[in-house]
Amino acid sequence: MIFTFIAWQTLSTAFFFTVLYFLHVLNAKFFQQAVTFSGHGPPSYPVIGCLISFYKNRRRLLDWYTQLLSQSPTNTIVVRRLGAKRTVVTANLKNVQYMLKTNFKNYPKGKPFTEVLGDFLGHGIFNVDGELWRTQRKLVSHEFSTNSLREYVMNTLREEVENRLLPVMQSVLTENKAVDLQDLLKRLTFDMICKVSLGTAEQHRSLDPTFPICPLAEAFDVSSEICARRGAATLSLSWKIKRLIRVGSERRLKEAVQEVHVFVSRVIRDKIRDMNERAASGNDDLLSRLILAGHDERTIRDLMISFIMAGRDTTSAAMTWLFWLLSQHPNIKQDLVREVELVVKKRRSNLDYESLKELKLLNACLLESMRLYPPVAWDSKHAVEDDVLPDGTIVKSGDRVTYIPYGMGRMEQLWGKDWFEFRPNRWLLEPEKGGTGEIRKMCPYKYPVFQAGPRDCIGKEMAFIQMKYVVASILRRFDVEPVNQGCPVFVPFLTAHMAGGLPVRIRKRNISKHDGNEFARLIGANAPDFRSLG
Repeated sequence: MIFTFIAWQTLSTAFFFTVLYFLHVLNAKFFQQAVTFSGHGPPSYPVIGCLISFYKNRRRLLDWYTQLLSQSPTNTIVVRRLGAKRTVVTANLKNVQYMLKTNFKNYPKGKPFTEVLGDFLGHGIFNVDGELWRTQRKLVSHEFSTNSLREYVMNTLREEVENRLLPVMQSVLTENKAVDLQDLLKRLTFDMICKVSLGTAEQHRSLDPTFPICPLAEAFDVSSEICARRGAATLSLSWKIKRLIRVGSERRLKEAVQEVHVFVSRVIRDKIRDMNERAASGNDDLLSRLILAGHDERTIRDLMISFIMAGRDTTSAAMTWLFWLLSQHPNIKQDLVREVELVVKKRRSNLDYESLKELKLLNACLLESMRLYPPVAWDSKHAVEDDVLPDGTIVKSGDRVTYIPYGMGRMEQLWGKDWFEFRPNRWLLEPEKGGTGEIRKMCPYKYPVFQAGPRDCIGKEMAFIQMKYVVASILRRFDVEPVNQGCPVFVPFLTAHMAGGLPVRIRKRNISKHDGNEFARLIGANAPDFRSLG
């Protein structure tokens, strides 16, 4: 069996590089005069399209696409390559609005998308279209709007952060060790989302970084990474063949998905049995609510898996990048610490739902961080019928149409010449211009980090509650400084993360003695004027 696996991997790799070399030689000899350009897309040749340049840039697709988009007058390119559907890639605000709202029905996820994620997410809300999506959306939207779920989230946050995260960080500080903040936050958010969605603490493990990651969390990581690699494969046929004969990464994916399915299904059955035995309505967790709504086990399982994946990885990624950005902008970090302290003193209580709403600068910092490093870097739809986008780009039935929040956050046409700067004040209304220090309303199609239109993110408010509570709790007590210099590498799987993690050292926060009268007055008036911002 081992010999068969090694032989397959060797032969498939050799075959792929032989074909690629042959196409490169063929191109060099016969197609030099036949170069065409798909709008302002990559160089494209007969038969193979842009396969060669796509392969050369396969490890930096996001930056490659972003560069091409910025060079296009319409911020749209068309990509054709052998072995893949014709793809329209856009960072054009009007195109994004047209796809996500105006002509929403013509741009569903589509079968090619659901095929890539189907083994993992099944028929969960993030992987379905049509009536099934509408039914799940209606159900979940109702549950997310209830006050009891919000209270349950806040109680879970207090318990997990105060009783588990902060003591672990204090222990790391005492021992003067470096810790991977990304790993720590992923462990925390995984525990929290499991408790909020499944109502179980069974998979809780110590946040102590010396403990191995729990098997379920590892299975989620493996499933997410391999599915993402499917979507970015140079030739989709390669992973489909491996899935058919169950070797390599596809075999690992099947094993990981099986572990996730078995665990979640067991939790559902245990919850149903417990509710029946006690004739109880369950708890305030999402699982209890879905069971009471009468949905079948498979539908509930797929919904739970979707929410665990999204709720864990997106928030931990956003917080990780924010802490790194704050380390590069100490003045902004200091103002952020002051804001947290003054809001807490003003309300004369610890952080709660109402005080979190007053953390305007923290809100702006999170928005700005996700502009530069969005947790979901790109999203694709598939056209049902022939169409023309607002910028004139022709779309054929079956085409893949992709918008890239990562690239949109780097477009000068959208954000100005200072797009590369971390400037939270671009999100705040300016007091001297009649503003009140409130968050500026931004067009969701200019900033589609939480999608937009009918499929906008249901859990956006819950995500901000979680991120603001965790970040504010850490900043009040600790100073977090990265061990390594330089800019980390952004890795876009299903949800993005920081390559190699974020090793940091934890130090006790020393709140400086400063004259905060003016600052406090502005906070009290709900009109912060953060002079050190950008």
